[in-house]
Amino acid sequence: MEGEPEQPIRFILATIADSADVLSTSSLIAYGLIILFLIILSGLISGSENAYFSLSASDISQLNSDDSKSSSFALRLINEPDRWIASRQLLATILILNNFINITIIILSSFVMESLWPVDVTYPFWLTFSVNVILITFILVLFGEVIPKIYATQNNLQLVHLTAAPLFYARKILKPFVWSLTKSTLLIDKKIRKTPDNVSLEELNQAIEIASEDDNIEEKNILKGIVNFGNISVKQIMRPRVDVCSLDLTTEDDELFRQIREWGYSRIPIHRENFDTIEGVLYIKDLLPIIAGKTKRPWQELIRPPFFVPANKKIDDLLEEFQEKRIHMAIVVDEYGGSSGLVTMEDVLEEIFGDLKDEFDEDEIIYSKLDENEYIFEGKILLTDMCRIFDVRSDYFAEVKGEADTLGGMLMEVFKDIPKRGSETTVEEFHFKVESADSRRIKRVKVEYAEQLPSSEEEEHNDQIES
Repeated sequence: MEGEPEQPIRFILATIADSADVLSTSSLIAYGLIILFLIILSGLISGSENAYFSLSASDISQLNSDDSKSSSFALRLINEPDRWIASRQLLATILILNNFINITIIILSSFVMESLWPVDVTYPFWLTFSVNVILITFILVLFGEVIPKIYATQNNLQLVHLTAAPLFYARKILKPFVWSLTKSTLLIDKKIRKTPDNVSLEELNQAIEIASEDDNIEEKNILKGIVNFGNISVKQIMRPRVDVCSLDLTTEDDELFRQIREWGYSRIPIHRENFDTIEGVLYIKDLLPIIAGKTKRPWQELIRPPFFVPANKKIDDLLEEFQEKRIHMAIVVDEYGGSSGLVTMEDVLEEIFGDLKDEFDEDEIIYSKLDENEYIFEGKILLTDMCRIFDVRSDYFAEVKGEADTLGGMLMEVFKDIPKRGSETTVEEFHFKVESADSRRIKRVKVEYAEQLPSSEEEEHNDQIES
């Protein structure tokens, strides 16, 4: 009974050995070249997994700007039909190809190795098994998995260009297998996925309102911020590019120091030509040796690498990355690789604790209160901030705002254009009047919350009571 588990393995190796006895020297060389080619191919396929799934926003931007066919194939692999489905299909294609190649290598290698054993000598089973299987597996793992993946982490774009076309056509050829594997993983994912909480965010917010009626308003806002924290995207809190202070890489020293004194920021993005091509971030503290005259290095050498994040990233994930990388600023990029704006650690924390100010911050006038019902807002105010001021739901304007996150952006969606000064519109209980605008954006808007105004019948009733 103890030897029974070895019987199938002995049978397979015996069959291979019987077939391998007829191999000639030229056949062995041919098989060896085929195995070598397959190991290289396995390494490329295995390394491509790391290469594709480690592409950063700047890498994707570089692929978008490249007109080569390999870049086109690569972008189609990671974007079609959409990013989420494409990533699963690409992973399925890589796994199917890699397993098929590895199995072929093991079978051919065992076939060749058996032909190299002398026929007139009997060897222990453990020795033949170790050489034929364990040694081959070690070589395959080292040269087909470990080394390619280490190389891919350092040269991901090169490997992407090299494997883009083969993987693209392989995905088409293996489409039935890729489809079945993708669907099966989705089915398993649904089975093992944790049951979502039955309490919605809206219900939690209502509970906070009820439980905190007599409590401090700041504490209530902090609780609301914590509840909604994981549901807010970077795009909703970022500073748009038109409001970002950045410097060109060719800026002279005198102009650099003048702008630093004027802006008062501790970190400044550095771009080449325009804000879409961010080269890095300049930390003002790194300039101290230059200011003190201890070094004459060009300030461009002090630039630190930028950190890019997509606009749809959730801020709880962003906060975790900020903590891991020990940085406080990120450049926000859109789906096309262009720079949309800037987000900082302070922006993220303000979603929980409200505005954070230090002794160097100047009060920025975002709105002014005319009376209990009317306000003047700057067009760049976030809709979520305006909703807080009027104490309405944060998704109050969800049906009309489209992709906009600011008051000015929402009004552009409503007017389908940049409205002129004096343009008016009404959305639900809110009445908007554009007080100032130019050819690029809305600057100031007068907002009246009609629900707080007494109706004509109420006014007449109040007059009768007074009389």
